[in-house]
Formats: sequence, structure tokens, C-alpha cells
Amino acid sequence: MSSIISCRTISKSYGAQHLFSELDLNIKDGDRIGLIGPNGSGKSTLLKILSGLEDEDSGAILKKNTLMVSYLAQADLFQEDLGPLDNLLEPLKTFPLEEAEKLNRAQAMLSRVELNDHEMPVRQLSGGWRKRLSICRVLIVEPDLLIMDEPTNHLDIEGIVWLEKLFNILTAISPSTFILVSHDRRFLENCANRIVELSSAYPAGTFQVDGKYSGFLEKRKQFLEQQHRLEEKLTNRFRREAEWLSRGPKARTTKARYRIDEAHRLHERLDTVKQQNRADAKVAIDFTATGRKTKKLLEVCDLSGQYQENKLFSDLDLTITPGTRIGLVGRNGCGKSTLLNLLYSGGRGELDLEQGSIVAAEGLSIVHFVQDRSAINQNLSLRRALAPEGDSIVFKDRSVHVVSWAKRFLFRPDQLDTPVGRLSGGEQARILIAELMRQPADILLLDEPTNDLDIASLDVLEESLMEFHGAIILVTHDRYLLDRVCDRVLGFTGGGVLRMYGDYEQWLADLGDDSEKSTATGKTFDTKRAEDRQNSAQHTGKPRKDKMAGRLSYLDQREYDQMEEKITAGEQSCERLEQLIADPSLAANPEKLQEVWSELEQAKNEVEGLYLRWDELERKKKA
Repeated sequence: MSSIISCRTISKSYGAQHLFSELDLNIKDGDRIGLIGPNGSGKSTLLKILSGLEDEDSGAILKKNTLMVSYLAQADLFQEDLGPLDNLLEPLKTFPLEEAEKLNRAQAMLSRVELNDHEMPVRQLSGGWRKRLSICRVLIVEPDLLIMDEPTNHLDIEGIVWLEKLFNILTAISPSTFILVSHDRRFLENCANRIVELSSAYPAGTFQVDGKYSGFLEKRKQFLEQQHRLEEKLTNRFRREAEWLSRGPKARTTKARYRIDEAHRLHERLDTVKQQNRADAKVAIDFTATGRKTKKLLEVCDLSGQYQENKLFSDLDLTITPGTRIGLVGRNGCGKSTLLNLLYSGGRGELDLEQGSIVAAEGLSIVHFVQDRSAINQNLSLRRALAPEGDSIVFKDRSVHVVSWAKRFLFRPDQLDTPVGRLSGGEQARILIAELMRQPADILLLDEPTNDLDIASLDVLEESLMEFHGAIILVTHDRYLLDRVCDRVLGFTGGGVLRMYGDYEQWLADLGDDSEKSTATGKTFDTKRAEDRQNSAQHTGKPRKDKMAGRLSYLDQREYDQMEEKITAGEQSCERLEQLIADPSLAANPEKLQEVWSELEQAKNEVEGLYLRWDELERKKKA
């Protein structure tokens, strides 16, 4: 594939804040790059530089002649009083196209948006529909390179799946090239064919791997393990050299001058490797359960909820016990946050209900994580936000100084006097999580805890939730987190109806089944069935690994049906490569021989992976 844009040793800083230096990045036709990295590493700035919206401090960027670049910013910019059709026509005004062709393009894109009202002023659209329209607006110019900053922001699960399908359709029509920033791990796995991590943890400032996100994780782990082993090796070498240098003048002759210089170089290299390894530090998140033995924590009967005059849900029955792990899913605005607020208030005995009841265990401790960052006083210093009552906090019955507590959440000591309002969204999210950790809980109610967190923080949050022994009700659009943490999904299906599902894929399939939705009546959730499922899971504080025992989900069944064909194709590919290797003429070309060997090894690994997945699906099907 030919290169369309190449960054050579580019650097960027804002005052004293250094983002990246001497960064190399080459984008080729057909690349679908997922750009990841810690908050503050410069991902959004790099996208702006590639788009020509900002200049690099040093280095050079070479672009293909007549390269058409389209940039999707995090913030939506529309002519608010115009409708979706007029807003899609706006980018085409300067294009040398017939008016009929422009209209055809806009209408075709509107069909992709799945928005029926073409004349409604854009200012009346929800955040999710605005994001869909923004994505189609950058696609309508048919760019050579599409640059997107957090395209899944404001999209619910249904919207993210829509975006994945859109990219797959466009790629099938013609090879599409894009680079995007995203913290959605499942989205990266499904859409990217190359992962680039921007971080000072790497000698080159980036770690770049061709292939899916899962393959990137494996190679990244190997690299970081090698780098930590290198630090250990260099430390031992430097210790020996330091001992030699300390022996005094007799050992330090002019003949050994080269050894003294080498020791200094070794020390510098060791410092560099240490800094790179420390740059890979992660937030230390540890939710604490109370250890309560009560069987029922919260019992909900016939609960209804509404916002202003709109009824969001009704007739909800739900029993929450230690080990309950429920993901709450639904379209934006369906009532997920309202339900969490009702559970929180009802569990604390602060709610008078006109219909239904919420009965809490005595002394129940509920911790509620809210989306709204305004819950933090923006005028407080970071020091007071982390430690409201002094220079220390109590965590797990012991006193921790605010400096140590701040470092646990990757804050520097020199940030402690910074007003909260000047911190990034990710940093403010970490303050809220720090507050939650100080409160032992029976139930965690988490409303979009992943917002603004980078992938490293998401990984730690996920592990912490899996180790939590209380109950969890989780609202998130992060499908990877849902799969890992939750063993059931309570889904809004429209019309105020709530149903329990094995996973989010079942819920998505149900959303597409209009006949089932139209005939849904009676109770929205069978409590006895849910309790049976929960008891059978034998909760130990970790989710069940087989959430769909005895039955395959829609997508698993489809994968199972195609598995034999995929294995046959993979084995045929292995046979073809083995025949190539056996060809004597190939031995005269070592580079080509190595390339074929690598392809064969990869093909064998893929076939082995398919067999393992087939066995896994067989066990699910027969369980």
C-alpha cells in the first residue's frame, strides 16, 4: 500500500507541557488506525496536526498530492436552526458537483443516519443523533483520509454498533483509510486493523502493531515485560560498575578511562529505561465491600419511574443480593440514570413512592457514582477534593497522607493546589472514584464511570469491579466492560418496558424484533426467574464466565454456524503456504522465504484459535 501521509520526527509542546518528541508515523492506503494512549499524551493534538489545524513545533509532515482530509472533532458544530439535510449539504457547497448529485449524496447519507425527520432543526436533536449526523457530514465529502476524535462519544450501545456497521459497509465498497482516537476497546477490536499507542513508556514515543486490538495487547505485554527485564539487567550491571568505581584511584587508571565513561553512559540509559517503565503506571483503584452476610440487600416491587410527564418504566420487580452484577442498558434518555437515582434514594430511605416499594436491609451502605462532574466543587483545590478534612484520609482503617493518596490516582504533588475546574475530565473522574473508594459499600451504583478514562484506567477499574464482593448495578456503553463485569443485563426495549437478558447482544437482537416488542405485556421482569439465574451463578464476587450456558446468543450462534467453513479455509491456506515453502526456487530468496514462514506461522495460529473457539462454543451449546 502506498503512503498517503508521513510524520517524520515531529514534536509538540504547550509551554512547559511536553506532549511528544521525534514521533514517526506513516499512514498508508487502507490503514484503519486506532490511536490510544494515556490522558494528556497528545492524541487529540496529533489528530489536529494531521488535519492541518495545528502546526508541529519541529519535524516534517509529508502528504500525498491532492490528499482530501476530513476531520471529526469531539465537539459538534452545526448550523443549529437548519435541518439535517441542509447541514449535510453545507460541506458540499464548494464542490464542483451538479446540485442533483449533491442532493443524492446528502439523502444517501441521511439514510445511513437512520433519522426520519430531515427538516427538524439540529438544535432539537439529542447528543447521540447529533454525533451520527456529524459522522455522516465528514463522510459525505468522500475523503482520502478520515480523522476522528472520539467518534463514539455520546453514542449509546446501539449507536456504536451502527457506527461499526457503517465502517464495515464503507470498507466493503472501497478501501477506507482512517485514524481515530477511542477508549472503546470492543470498538477498536472490531474496526481497527492497526493500533498505535502514544506514550512516553516507549523509547520511540509510540508502540505500533498491525492487526486487531487483542493482538496489540499481547505484543504490548511482551514488550513491556522485556523492558522491565532490561531495567533489571542494567541495574545489576550498573551495580557492578559502581562497585568498581568506588575502589579508589588504583583501579581508575588512564587505561580504564573508557570503562568510567561506559559506566556513566550505562547510568544514563538505566535512568531512561526507569522513566519509561514508570510512565506505564496505572491508577490504583480498590473498591471496598462491607463484608455483610445479609442475603437480600434491596428488594424492589412494582417500581415505576418518570421524567416530568413522561413515564420511563413501570412494574419493575428486582431483588439485589451480594454478588448481583447487573448491566443497565438502553437508548440515551430512556431512564437509566433515573432508575439509579430511585434505587439510591430508596435504599437510603429518602424516597416516598406513589407506586411500588423499595425495601433496604438495615444499615445498608450504597455508593453512587454520577455522570455529572458538577458534583465536585470546581473551586476546590485538588488537595481539598481528595482530603476534605485535612492532610490525610482514612482508607481501610488506616491513615494515608494526601500526597500518597494523590499519587495513587496519578496526580503529581505539584498539582495539589490546582483548582478542580482546571483539571481535565479524566482527572475529575479519578477524583470521584477516589471519593467512592473511601466509602465501604454493600451496593455500587455506577452511572457511566468510564467517561473520560483512558484505556489503562479502564483496565484497572474493570479488575477492581471484578474483585468487589458486594452488588453492582452498572450503566455503561462500554461493551467490553459489560461482558467482563456483568452476568445479566437489564435492558430498556422501548415504551417503558424493561427485560432481563443474558448479555447485551440478546438485548440488541430484541430491539430489532418489532413483533416481540409490540406483544410485550405484563410484568417487565420475572423476579423468580432472575433469582434462579442468580443462585445458579454461585456468586463469589466475580462474574460467571459462561453467561449463556445452555444457549448461544444470536451472534455466537452465527459465529458457530460459520466456524467449519472458516477452519476449512484456514487449513487450505496453510497447505498452500507449505507447498510454497517446499518449492526449491524459494530457497534462493531468503527474504521471501522468511516472509512465507511468517505467514504460515500466523495462519497456523489462526486455525488453532478457531479450533479453540469452536470447542468453547460447543461446550456452551451442550451445557
